[in-house]
Amino acid sequence: MTGSVKHELLSPVGDMERLYAALDYGADAVYLGGTMFGMRAQAAKFDPESLKVACDEAHSRGKRLYMTCNTLPRNNEIPMLEGFVKNACAAGVDALITTDIGVFAMIRRLAPDMEIHVSTQAGIVNYAAARQFYEMGAKRVVLARELSLDEIAEIRAKTPKELEIEVFVHGAMCMSFSGRCLISQYLIDRDANRGQCAQPCRWNYALVEEKRPGEYYPVIEEEQGSYILNAKDLCMIDHIDKLAEAGVDSFKLEGRAKSTYYVAVITNAYRMALDIYERDPGHFELPQQVRDEVFKISHRPYCTGFFFGHPKDCQYYPDSGYIRDYDVAAIVTECRDGRIYASQRNKFNAGDTLEALIPGREPIIFKADRIFDENGEPTDTANRATMDLSIESELVLPANTMLRKKK
Repeated sequence: MTGSVKHELLSPVGDMERLYAALDYGADAVYLGGTMFGMRAQAAKFDPESLKVACDEAHSRGKRLYMTCNTLPRNNEIPMLEGFVKNACAAGVDALITTDIGVFAMIRRLAPDMEIHVSTQAGIVNYAAARQFYEMGAKRVVLARELSLDEIAEIRAKTPKELEIEVFVHGAMCMSFSGRCLISQYLIDRDANRGQCAQPCRWNYALVEEKRPGEYYPVIEEEQGSYILNAKDLCMIDHIDKLAEAGVDSFKLEGRAKSTYYVAVITNAYRMALDIYERDPGHFELPQQVRDEVFKISHRPYCTGFFFGHPKDCQYYPDSGYIRDYDVAAIVTECRDGRIYASQRNKFNAGDTLEALIPGREPIIFKADRIFDENGEPTDTANRATMDLSIESELVLPANTMLRKKK
């Protein structure tokens, strides 16, 4: 990849369903966690057997698979690392993502041919650190999220061209430095640096005066809220060209704990944006239809983080909830005989307007005038989770196409 025009789109995967979604909708590579040593404990779905299946599926499509090993392990966890690394090698993992320098050294010793990517948790903010990791054997560095485009460009200019640079370009942001946070551990003994963050930065806070216990006073920036630590989501889809010009090789999407729908939509949107850029790097112009896609998943208000210098308007005080205007209505299984056959996901009714989300294309809008249940009988509503159904339509859609409905 290094030295070519092609840039990598790297998508998050929490389970096999999300793996297929990422690959179907255009990811060049995916990253996932095993059952240990990953920063998203709740998204640690891949045991050695399913990891092998995932690697085989990715490789059969010419894609790459990276595995997280980026927690800060304690003494009692170190003896388990050897088996973890050997399982990753046996499954065919293309690279391990790590933070801890001792873990880095153990991977080098146990699997000398394994690519190592240095996690954003390492907090790389200068070319000296990036260069040192390269000299230690790193293939790639995932830069700290607190860098500007100018700083990234300088790191690119002052490091070996063989060292790949990866940057988060979309998704949830952490209020602490590159995810190195202790608030969760202090408050409820869940260590964010071992994949167990309870996200206390999203909580609503109040002030208590020590001589007046039980009397709570709001801590507010504005009348409507006191979510003083709550960050907006990152979105750089309008700035693909600037990221590429700064020297970013891999465009990373956050969200291993997010839904299959999220993975599909965000991967698809950034795939289209990257393809538009690579067709004519000197004249990048993002169509409104592509830009609109990032607003059709659950998200907080967007910002551009630190990429343009000191972040402005990147905290969201009113609440910590998501904006969610669309639901997945069904997943297509096949199309034949004038019908779309699908598996229901969320309730929809006959006569509803649906959108078919097809990889690399503008969504197709159509009306589900007639719905049939699994027995082929007409029905007014699809309201049973994962029920088999069909919709009368002459559309021919690929299997696994998502049908969504605006709320």
